[in-house]
Amino acid sequence: MKSVKDKQVLVAADIAGLPLKDAVITHLKSKGWEVTDIGIKSEDDPNKEMFQRLGLRVGAKISEGEFEKALLFCGSGMGIHIAASKCPRVHSAVVESVNAAKRCVVANGCNVLSMGAYYVAPRMGIDIADAFLESNLGDGYENWEGFYDFHKFAHDELDVFDYVEFKKNGFEFKTPANIFIARSATKAR
Repeated sequence: MKSVKDKQVLVAADIAGLPLKDAVITHLKSKGWEVTDIGIKSEDDPNKEMFQRLGLRVGAKISEGEFEKALLFCGSGMGIHIAASKCPRVHSAVVESVNAAKRCVVANGCNVLSMGAYYVAPRMGIDIADAFLESNLGDGYENWEGFYDFHKFAHDELDVFDYVEFKKNGFEFKTPANIFIARSATKAR
């Protein structure tokens, strides 16, 4: 797997996300990142795949364990995010702030982050990418006992969720989770 600790990341953008992607890639490369770009490379790119196909391609690479994390870019960030989220074990978020970028990883274990070039300026996109790539599930962004365990349980349950089985069971969980939620969960920042 191409991992974040080895400074390797997957990226893709459609034509609308291209300017933001280019700014983020330039920044990451200046910091020593190896960036694998499977999206549109320029406005003249003859292979202008639409956002949904790029999202599915990135989602598949995450799902198959080829990459640990990916950055996606389109006009709104929404369409490419929805497509990537169709693949198993993809935990994707659309983000427009640094705090949301940290939170999506620290609390929710997101491995794919999507930004919209219509809404995120290049400098902000760079800061968002840094926050996403420098955060890990459970990192001290929140300060309450059991934070990691609580969120890791949710992340793991989502990873193995089977909609067909859930539907067969009348949309009820066969074994409801009986987890301890730390006393200070209500005190979370």
